[in-house]
Amino acid sequence: MTPTITAAPPPPRRTAFAEGLDRLRAAATTEPGRLRVIGALLALLVLAFGSVAAWQTTDRAAAADDVLHKSQPLSSAAADIYRSLADANTAASSGFLSGGQESAGTRERYERDIDTAAAGLVTAAESSDPGSPAAASITRLNTLLPEYKGLVERARTYNRQGFPVGGAYLRYANQKMQQEMLPAAEDLYQKENQRLEDDYADATPYPWAAIALGVLALAALAWVQHRTYRRTNRVLNHGLVAATAAAGIVLLWLVVGHGVARAGLDDSYDHGVRSLNVLHDARVASLKARGNENLTLVARGAETVKETADGEERTVDRYDHDFSADMAVLAKGLDRAADLADDRAGRQPVTTAQGNMTEWRKRHGAARDQDDNGNYQQALALVIGAKGSTGECFDSVDGHLDQALAHEQREFLRAAGDGRDAMTGLPAGAAVLAVLAAAGAVVGIGRRLSEYR
Repeated sequence: MTPTITAAPPPPRRTAFAEGLDRLRAAATTEPGRLRVIGALLALLVLAFGSVAAWQTTDRAAAADDVLHKSQPLSSAAADIYRSLADANTAASSGFLSGGQESAGTRERYERDIDTAAAGLVTAAESSDPGSPAAASITRLNTLLPEYKGLVERARTYNRQGFPVGGAYLRYANQKMQQEMLPAAEDLYQKENQRLEDDYADATPYPWAAIALGVLALAALAWVQHRTYRRTNRVLNHGLVAATAAAGIVLLWLVVGHGVARAGLDDSYDHGVRSLNVLHDARVASLKARGNENLTLVARGAETVKETADGEERTVDRYDHDFSADMAVLAKGLDRAADLADDRAGRQPVTTAQGNMTEWRKRHGAARDQDDNGNYQQALALVIGAKGSTGECFDSVDGHLDQALAHEQREFLRAAGDGRDAMTGLPAGAAVLAVLAAAGAVVGIGRRLSEYR
């Protein structure tokens, strides 16, 4: 029987990808093939440089714009909420000390502060993310604000009728403000400040990836031109020269533009945000000090705490104790604000406020001496009187702090605006110039390829 001979199976068909790689390897062994590979890689490298530069500068420009138009205004709005609540508490206690003859100005100031705080909470709620910690603080303040207003109105009503229980209601309202509302407002302020810090952190880092790609692209372009010169003895290849010029402009624009932007943003932080934060804290300390000074006369020794001085423990009025603590915070804040002020316009109102604070302490001591000696009406005149009172010193401190805040806000807007403007057009310009550079590289390599046809 004749054996059956089985033919060997045909070799498996190679994939198109493998065949393409073989053709590419074969082409790369010739000079035209090498030029095509070099041109493709050069164009991709330049486009990658432009893409990364556009991406990174877009992110930084957006963060710089957020610093200027979103996070810093929201941080300032949160500080205004804090200040308005503290000022409303101060106005409420000042009006109470006037008895049934509360002035229209004091009442208007209280209502204006409450309205400002309520409007600020609406703005903050619109900008906060649902379920975020900031939203929780806003919700809590919206709940506490009408409760506080109700307590103040009861205190006023009983005070006009001459009932001592009005003082108890005012102290309870102050307790709600000091222990619940102001901590919640401070928490909101800190969260908005953290958002501002995050935006600065996003806006100021150098775009190292884009810079590295730019240097690599320029090095590759220089190498290709040197290679071309060695093979042809031609000094210039117009397409490659144009590509090098475009890539160089992008890299220079990137480094210089971002450097100027970073300098402006750093200046806005060092001579704007830091000063604003210190001045906000100092102003709140002055408001709290004024409120506690008023409550010292409202309570008339009804609430006391123990403190240790010179190794001895003694019982002192709670609100007078808190006043001293607030004045210490104010003094420290004014010293810090004076150190941060970088020009006369910013330093002068702070220096004047320091002088007013010193006089405030002297007049407060005189008022406490009168009250301790049983001269309540004389003490009251020294606190809320029209002439020579601590109220004059407080108003001057508050007014000069407001001037300093306005100046530092202008400084911030100028510097942050310069920083943001330095990156104007950079993302689009980087993308367009990168495309032109890639086209120049392709044209330059194409001119070399034409010599082989």
